[in-house]
Amino acid sequence: MERGEKRAPRRLGFAVVRGRSMQPALHEGDRLLVLHGSPPRVGSLVVVRLPDGVVAVKRAARHEPGGWWVERDNPREGVDSWRVGAIPERDVLARVLCRVWPLPPWMSRRPHSG
Repeated sequence: MERGEKRAPRRLGFAVVRGRSMQPALHEGDRLLVLHGSPPRVGSLVVVRLPDGVVAVKRAARHEPGGWWVERDNPREGVDSWRVGAIPERDVLARVLCRVWPLPPWMSRRPHSG
């Protein structure tokens, strides 16, 4: 972030995973809770705008002078910084907080009646 530049206000939102670039961590159709305006952390999942305009979920690998180096979890699918270089700060749109659907197995268990 440049000096004097204002950070966007934080707000919650949702994202839907498309494609297989983040397998095995995420799968097609997974719904994610994201926080817009939240700075990435190394290792966290982020929503980014790639140079071709596609919005995608990637893993923040490291911060560089030109922005964030992001990577896919599945080396056989998708696009990441190995192809397009570092993603500028302005194109890191949100940080993924958690997957909200499908529910993790421990949350989907129904309580048994007594």
